[in-house]
Amino acid sequence: MTPGDEAPAAPKDAWPDIEEGPRPNAQSYWVGLGLAILLTIASFAVAATHGVWAPSVPVLLAVVAIAQMGVHLVFFLHVSSSPDSTNTILALAFGIFVVALVVFGTMIIMENLDAQAVSMEELMRMQR
Repeated sequence: MTPGDEAPAAPKDAWPDIEEGPRPNAQSYWVGLGLAILLTIASFAVAATHGVWAPSVPVLLAVVAIAQMGVHLVFFLHVSSSPDSTNTILALAFGIFVVALVVFGTMIIMENLDAQAVSMEELMRMQR
């Protein structure tokens, strides 16, 4: 190749244009914002009032939190079950797996450390 020659151009189908799905409209964002605000208010209401049986509050807060994550994924991150979203869904599943591994691994380690820990009375006896 001489200095004045240009590299041959790639054929058009070598790099096909990415097919973009339907663009989300403003109404979709407003619906998502409304649902997110509603779920946030619901979680504060559950935590602040005594209208819910006390032992069920953590479970109800977890359900509201999962619902809010779903709202964010669908309305703001546009994660769907379409064939074009396969990589996005796989990346999301891997992220959830890593977070679950870290959280539950930490809980197992902390439980093990708690079981192996020496009580304060026993520690004082050892120092005498």
